[in-house]
Amino acid sequence: MKISLRTFSVLPLSVAVVCAGLYGTVSAQEQQKPAIRVDVNLVSILASVIDANGRPVPDLTQDAFELKEEDVPQKIERFEAQTNRPLDLALMIDSSMSTFKDLKFEAEAAAHFIKQVVRPTDTLSVFEFSDSVIQLSEFLDDVPRLQAAAERITPGAGTAMYDAVVLGSNALRKLPRERRRAIVLVTDAGETTSVSKFDDARRAAIRSGTLLYSIIIRPVKNENGRNTAGEHALITITDSTGGAFFILDELQQLDAMFDRINRELRTQYLLGYYPNPPPKPGSTRHVELTVKSGDLVRYRKEYFTSAMPR
Repeated sequence: MKISLRTFSVLPLSVAVVCAGLYGTVSAQEQQKPAIRVDVNLVSILASVIDANGRPVPDLTQDAFELKEEDVPQKIERFEAQTNRPLDLALMIDSSMSTFKDLKFEAEAAAHFIKQVVRPTDTLSVFEFSDSVIQLSEFLDDVPRLQAAAERITPGAGTAMYDAVVLGSNALRKLPRERRRAIVLVTDAGETTSVSKFDDARRAAIRSGTLLYSIIIRPVKNENGRNTAGEHALITITDSTGGAFFILDELQQLDAMFDRINRELRTQYLLGYYPNPPPKPGSTRHVELTVKSGDLVRYRKEYFTSAMPR
């Protein structure tokens, strides 16, 4: 099914709590009492810690991390080591890669990844994109149905890469908040046909709290023989979300990259903090997360606060 572009705004993390009337009948006098508004502004950050050999670092404790927002140290209020929170994942395959047009291999690699990554509490949806973006399955935990969807990938013309990031992010954003979200996107990064622009894709991914894992397959190894603008743009978006990018020279390396992403998704840390001082409405906030060991940390580097409702 084809998905249309839709725009979503970030809602403030706040809830209106009415103390009276949670149980039983509410009297007229109680109904006239003002609601108590409680602001909940815990910022959650998923982090992957990678050693010098590119392997995830497990078993770190909370005191191994240092967290800042806008250069101000923050107190970590929530910490989960190697979080096993359920995962919602969009697997997005570029079907326009003419030089590496081996859809049978792509489908087999995708099927292998689906079997590895989907656990009983997780969901995955298969997308293909060329001149448009098509969702081939709903978000499911049914491995055979998802593998069958991957087998339906067909060749297309053009590469709507930015649209793919926007639509995948928005689809994930509709799912329950207290779950992890990730996009695994396989492309030659030759952006040609998107309605969305670079910043649309970047902001959509950040707003949704999605980790973007980009696998870029280079049909031409020499940069002089190809347009690298889409590639560099995708690397920037990926870094902003806290995901990772991998550049392959051969499609046959795809299986190994899928395996690596699966291992990383299973070795992540969840940190939460209440920003101090509180951010202004409608602002962009920048986060800095490090570990005392000096290992590489991948995490979402910014977030957007909602505008103050009138």
